[in-house]
Amino acid sequence: MASYEDKKKALLALMDDLMEQDCVVAFSGGVDSSLLLCLACKYGKKHGTKVYGVMIRSILQPAKDYSIAKDVADELGAWFETLDIDELSVPQILGNSTQRCYYCKKFLFTSLLDFARERGIATVLEGTNEDDLHVYRPGLKAIRELGVISPLAQAGLTKDDVRQMALEYGISVSRRPSAPCLATRFPYDTALTVEGLRTVEKGEQILKDAGFEVVRLRVHGNIARIEITPEEMPRILERRRELTEKIKALGYTYVTLDLEGFRSGSMDVGL
Repeated sequence: MASYEDKKKALLALMDDLMEQDCVVAFSGGVDSSLLLCLACKYGKKHGTKVYGVMIRSILQPAKDYSIAKDVADELGAWFETLDIDELSVPQILGNSTQRCYYCKKFLFTSLLDFARERGIATVLEGTNEDDLHVYRPGLKAIRELGVISPLAQAGLTKDDVRQMALEYGISVSRRPSAPCLATRFPYDTALTVEGLRTVEKGEQILKDAGFEVVRLRVHGNIARIEITPEEMPRILERRRELTEKIKALGYTYVTLDLEGFRSGSMDVGL
């Protein structure tokens, strides 16, 4: 297995090569795409090429992600652009099928490639890392089909590697928790609605405002199932009455705490 230093060296060499021409980075303001954008800007400056950090805004992303992404792009010196799209116009996304991620990535990156072509740019990068290759990610198939490049995964960097490297480069979001799309809060084959997505976003914000940084609010009909880290469970139980009242006020009948704790992709069990 390659060491962190070997993977880092491979990534830097790859980015140096890729940035001999202008590029578009699919940018969310998360740690993966922020590291990618940082390195694209570093080597873009070396080669005199232009770097666009393009955020796709949709109902499936928390609204506050926009301001975070803009601040990071400004911090890194990239050209920041946004594309507004309606993912719920795609039936397979609206219906939250088990292949939702495939159709979603196909829809998003087709728009991003159109943006790039309009500017004469052939290189489009995105932030999949090595760990993403070993869990249920049907969207990766769409990324490959469209010819989008995944430098972090190509160089073998895991999520921990990415965070370490982002910290070394002084990127402000190096410790930011992952923030997958809001559709992951609902069981597959449950139709998505704007109201439902915004309500779960509000519920998670209630928990974040209470100091729980790593949190998911999974929705099963009228049940809101809270996932937090096991270490935080004693603290949330101390505030259970207050938090239950606030979350139930959003329209949920029952509020539960998942004793297994937070785990990425818990809606993928059985797939």
